[in-house]
Amino acid sequence: MKEKRFTTKAELRADEPTDNETADTSTDNTDTDTNDDSKGKTLSGYAVVFNSPSKDLGGFTEVVSPKAFDGVDLSNVLMLANHDYSQVLASVKAGTLKLAVDDKGLHFDATLPNTSFANDVYEEVSSGNVDSASFSFAVAQDGDTFTKDDSGKVVRTINSVKSLFDVSVVAVPAYDSTSVAVDSRSYEKFMNQTKEENTNMEKTIIDNTKEKTETRSFENYIRSEGEQRDGLTTEGNTAVVPSEVVTPIFEYKQNDANLGRFATVKTVSAPSGVYPISTNSNAILATKDELATIADVDAGITGVNFKVATRAGKIFISQEIADDSEVPIVSEVQGQLQKLVNNTDNTNIVALLKKITKTPITSVDDIKKAFNVDLDPALNKIIITNQGGYNYLDQLKDSEGRYMLQTDPTAPTGSALLGAPIVVVPSTLLPDETDGSFPLFVGDLSQYLAIFKRNQVTTNWQQFDSYSQGLAVVVRNCYSVIDDKAMVYLTLAPATTPAK
Repeated sequence: MKEKRFTTKAELRADEPTDNETADTSTDNTDTDTNDDSKGKTLSGYAVVFNSPSKDLGGFTEVVSPKAFDGVDLSNVLMLANHDYSQVLASVKAGTLKLAVDDKGLHFDATLPNTSFANDVYEEVSSGNVDSASFSFAVAQDGDTFTKDDSGKVVRTINSVKSLFDVSVVAVPAYDSTSVAVDSRSYEKFMNQTKEENTNMEKTIIDNTKEKTETRSFENYIRSEGEQRDGLTTEGNTAVVPSEVVTPIFEYKQNDANLGRFATVKTVSAPSGVYPISTNSNAILATKDELATIADVDAGITGVNFKVATRAGKIFISQEIADDSEVPIVSEVQGQLQKLVNNTDNTNIVALLKKITKTPITSVDDIKKAFNVDLDPALNKIIITNQGGYNYLDQLKDSEGRYMLQTDPTAPTGSALLGAPIVVVPSTLLPDETDGSFPLFVGDLSQYLAIFKRNQVTTNWQQFDSYSQGLAVVVRNCYSVIDDKAMVYLTLAPATTPAK
């Protein structure tokens, strides 16, 4: 389990190269070396300070033992800015980062690259704006203990670190929910020994780590090939995937590969029923006399029928991945599950879209007509097409030779046509029409389609065949049309000379 901790007494120092250092690194091209002020700029300080109590981490404080880094492999450690792996400041492997354990803690010396973000970090440290460090690590098996100090406060001691991933220069040494997560095994052992005395602390820690504890149990379930089920919610003979794993998938946030992000998504608890959904209607408020009954009006609410179907798939896990404790196996499962959900959503959404009556067109002017005449102007329109259709639209130019697609950072493709974001579906899923024309679905997908889903995903470990094994996954959802007038289906067969 990867943890992050901040070191407020980091003793950060930013140093310019000395004259001797400059001379040692200079070549015949003296102008380049001596005028490059950033060459050889260094940072030094402590990533870890031993026996120094942390801030309150939610019911306990923490110290790192001087023996914590005994035998730890430090050969692949990076120095980062704010734990951002796109901003590497130094590397042990490259010889630009030197780490040494002394009586005080884990000391570092870093020679910075001549990059804009490295120079920015150097200036922030030089000015005193930044004075804290941080380290990212994993505790060894049984490598921590919980005790009480003389004042009755609970202290976690990190006695043995398994892996050190990075050291970082950080601007704000704050402890958020991700940085204070701890491996609960040693904590639970301590709590069982002193249960009556630590009721308040138990509530604090359990509240903060419930989901992570369940996710860890899910990881144990996978690595044991379905044998260990302690800590997991089960349904019959299947294990329920923790909400921490499935929630990001079903929230569709920044999920450009899934058409579901543009649909109306409703979570349901029943397997079937009617769900009232607001449509893009022309409903108005009617006048009424005092104390008179409100007249019936079109409220713009449509009852959409749903019947949740069970859909199953396979997540393949090699024996090597299951056996390698360093591999983030839950992330591997989440990634494969995300692809299954994407492909399932896209396939079912495209199938419903293709039920719309086709209208052949030959130019962008015909798309404009659909926007202006066929679709309600209040709709939030998008354009869905395949790879061939997007390639054609991307090359269209106006009469002055300017490309017709506009830049739209909010669109999955980064492009828009007539102000509508363009969404591209793989041609394997949405092939060209039989006559060679390109499919275009234009309109408001959130008004056309609803996805009814039950967020509970269940899995069961299975041997798929003689060579493969993994998780059999079951997802329950339904896809229903809300308003069939909210989208149009165009088939674009470009004219010899496209309309300008």
